[in-house]
Amino acid sequence: MGARFTVAGGREGLLRAVLTALAVGLGVAVLAIAASVPTLLDERDRRAAARQVDAPLEFERPGHELRRSGSTLVYRDAGTDFRDKKVGGALLRPEGDGAPVPPGVTDLPRPGEMVVSPALGRLLGSEAGKLLRERLPYKTVGTIAPAGLIGPSELFFYAGDGRLAPGDGAVRIDRFGDDVPGLPTDGELIVLIALGCVILLLPVGVFISAAVRFGGEGRDRRLAALRLVGADGATARRIAAGEALCGALLGLLAGAGIFLFARRFATHVTVRDVTLFPSDVTPSPAPAALIAVLVPVLTVVVTLSALRRVAIEPLGVVRGAPTRRRRLWWRLLIPAVGLALLVPGTVVAVRSPFYGPVEAALVAAGAALLLIGIAAVLPWLIEACVARLRGGPLPWQLATRRLQACSGTAARAVSGITVAVAGAIAVQMVLSGMQSGHDRPGGSVASWSHVKASYRPGTPEEITAYTKAFKATPGVQDAVAFVEQYANVPGRRHDVTTVHVADCSVLRTLARIGPCRDGDVFVAQEKGGDVPTAGRFPPGTALEMDGFERAKERGTPAYRWTVPASARIVETLPGPTGDHQFGVLATPSAIDTRAIPDARTTVLARVDPEDREDSVERFRNTAAAIDPGMRVWRMGGVVKENHLAAVEEGLTIGAVCVLALIAVSMLVGTLEQLRERRSALSVLVACGTGRATIGWSVLWQTAVPVALGMALAVGFGLGLGRLLLALLGERVRDWFAFVPLIGAGAGMIILVTVACLPALWRLTRPEGLRTE
Repeated sequence: MGARFTVAGGREGLLRAVLTALAVGLGVAVLAIAASVPTLLDERDRRAAARQVDAPLEFERPGHELRRSGSTLVYRDAGTDFRDKKVGGALLRPEGDGAPVPPGVTDLPRPGEMVVSPALGRLLGSEAGKLLRERLPYKTVGTIAPAGLIGPSELFFYAGDGRLAPGDGAVRIDRFGDDVPGLPTDGELIVLIALGCVILLLPVGVFISAAVRFGGEGRDRRLAALRLVGADGATARRIAAGEALCGALLGLLAGAGIFLFARRFATHVTVRDVTLFPSDVTPSPAPAALIAVLVPVLTVVVTLSALRRVAIEPLGVVRGAPTRRRRLWWRLLIPAVGLALLVPGTVVAVRSPFYGPVEAALVAAGAALLLIGIAAVLPWLIEACVARLRGGPLPWQLATRRLQACSGTAARAVSGITVAVAGAIAVQMVLSGMQSGHDRPGGSVASWSHVKASYRPGTPEEITAYTKAFKATPGVQDAVAFVEQYANVPGRRHDVTTVHVADCSVLRTLARIGPCRDGDVFVAQEKGGDVPTAGRFPPGTALEMDGFERAKERGTPAYRWTVPASARIVETLPGPTGDHQFGVLATPSAIDTRAIPDARTTVLARVDPEDREDSVERFRNTAAAIDPGMRVWRMGGVVKENHLAAVEEGLTIGAVCVLALIAVSMLVGTLEQLRERRSALSVLVACGTGRATIGWSVLWQTAVPVALGMALAVGFGLGLGRLLLALLGERVRDWFAFVPLIGAGAGMIILVTVACLPALWRLTRPEGLRTE
């Protein structure tokens, strides 16, 4: 019968059902998006793993290296950067007709050909991709299918190279696909992720609970009419539960529709620099089933709970107005229990290597109870504050009298934004505090170099040729190149220094070497520096270079070399990167660079500051022409740790969705209150009260609860953030993280008020005096 009242209860009942279904549907859609995150990440990881290569190198699996056969392929990573985007790619050379084919590709490209992702194809075909076309001088013969891409916007290619041979970064493989185990998640990130999930999802539950109460006064009048025709109290409550259940089921259907419509725009959402395939945004079965069960249960529980304070009689509705003030003590118990769960869970997650789902659950449960405690304390706070408000202008009095008469409705309307803002403040404080530990420098602040390249060790002739090629590149104003590797004293693994090998002109950019000729060696020490290089590695010191044990694992002997007794001790200069390169400086004839295990050639270049972007891309083009395996990156800046950047981006997107949801909730709730007060508002206007006065009263009626909620949220949020940072061993870096959120709250007040004005003018017409 309750469902029948919902769909056949006249215009008012139908309007209430539509509002409830839309509100519940919005909440369900947000929950469905959250439930899609595991599937989304799993699908992306599955496609990424499917194109990985499992290279059984000799030093990783002794005696199991691949031999050439008709089913092997030589593979070399050839990824690069273009502007601010990553361009993934690989060079391929099949060694037989049975060579493996990467996912998403039907036929291997022949030498001089390539297959590209759709996004890369569009970029190469545009004017913006002109410089990238020079770097990829291959003929495009095909497109990589979605099965071989992480996302639709990914820039990726496979190119054929007939000269490719194992070694220097190229490996021989017999299949694509590698189950690379993920790195364990940092305990701090577990805390942050658990906290973020609670903060984003808890307001959705609050929002759904508030949506179920839309039109409560009209529902109570209908139930009173049922009592008049013979229904008892239990029957009336069952009918109310059925009505709520019907609205929840309609909300589930609406939520499914909203979700299916919204996921079509997944291609516009970027996660880790790559957009999403809409098919990846699919809720996991278990969370989807949980949503389908919990949402109807929640609506019924909330409805029956609301009816406990209402006496439904045959001749009318008598609300059980509270005869005593709301009690505070039990409301404070909720955050206290949350605190008792949060502290041990955070401590174990951060300081113990044995953390897992239990600790994450403790953190999530503790954070949830703390934020639920905010929602529990808010009604008491609003009641206590508005009860003391007296006098003031007429709009203020209208607003405060309404709040004094029904403070619970106001508390429910703003509880969502209070919980969301408190959690957002805590997360922002934790993020800013953790950035110092998780961000890493993208390179030293350069004195004149802006670009750095790294390659295998070269001969003096090759290094000279590299330098000339880079200097001849348009936009490159100067360049230097040298071979470098770390060395230690045999038997003293912690006594490590750097050996730089270059000609005299380059060494003069690193230190005050004075007279220099090929064959000279110098020991450079920073004047007044903390590292006593000359004392630890004086002339005559024996050094060992073994490539950090990798060479030993391959069976390559370490390279032993002694600093000549004739080496001069010199003072370092700020080098091309702005750092002091202390250590051993040697000219090419003094040391055999080809014998040093895992040595690298480093190129540092200064580009034209007036045309920096294009100059950097031309530098990369020159590096790719020398060898596609040469790595190039820009100097300076800060690079966010990948996991932290992904978490921060996900929380930002979720916060925007939740705030939008709360704004809709406040708007619908205010409209519903105005509709139920239509007669009273019409009487006020008929008695001479101006519509502007009523409009200002609506503004104050929205602003006062929001202001109190924001004050409570700031206090709780700052306290929670400070506590978490103390448990994480970090210090507070931003005490004013709440300022933008206060601005967002003020903006929501204005938007809700302005959006309600047209309905207010319509509801205060003389027709509102008519009643049945």
